[in-house]
Amino acid sequence: MWRRDRSADGAVATKAGGSVPAAPAPPPEPPREAEAEERRGPGRAVRALVALVALVGMVAFAIVLAKLTLNASPASVPLTHSNLTPGSSIRAYLQQPAFLETVKQLGGNVLLGVPFGVLLPLFSRKTRGLVRVALLTIVTMLLVELVQGALITGRAFDIDDVLLNTTGALLGYLLVGRRLGRAVHPRVRRRWWQRRPARQKGSEQVLATDR
Repeated sequence: MWRRDRSADGAVATKAGGSVPAAPAPPPEPPREAEAEERRGPGRAVRALVALVALVGMVAFAIVLAKLTLNASPASVPLTHSNLTPGSSIRAYLQQPAFLETVKQLGGNVLLGVPFGVLLPLFSRKTRGLVRVALLTIVTMLLVELVQGALITGRAFDIDDVLLNTTGALLGYLLVGRRLGRAVHPRVRRRWWQRRPARQKGSEQVLATDR
């Protein structure tokens, strides 16, 4: 009857003195892409400093926004009226003969939203993303327009201003804010479509070692 003894190095020794090498251990899994990306990102102190700078910038922008939008204008009372129809004010600006006034009104509202798209991704990882930037901008500008229409003389609620501000925020995010946000707050989780191939590759490696 044959007897098998396992030595300290993991080899199996038979009665005839021969040894059969043990199966090699599976290779260690390579570091995940998300972890590698997190290591390449800046340290906590740098992220905290950037978030502080973004917070100061947002406060400064809020002060400028309040001065531009919440100042009373008694002379404009006969000309102001609320607009709840999207596109109505934009068409009126485009149809007026004064081209510079059209650029001032439309371009000014677009530029007014750009800081949202640049500063929000720097402030926190939770404020990154196209949808989040758009929602935060819409909520903020809706509050500004409601205050204008309810409390400020010579100002009125205009839904087109909210749309133009949001457009500017999305442009700022796509052109600048997205890259800055990824550099300061790198992604720490893979998306669902990135996790599945990694799991399949890991299972293939295990099957290959078993063979």
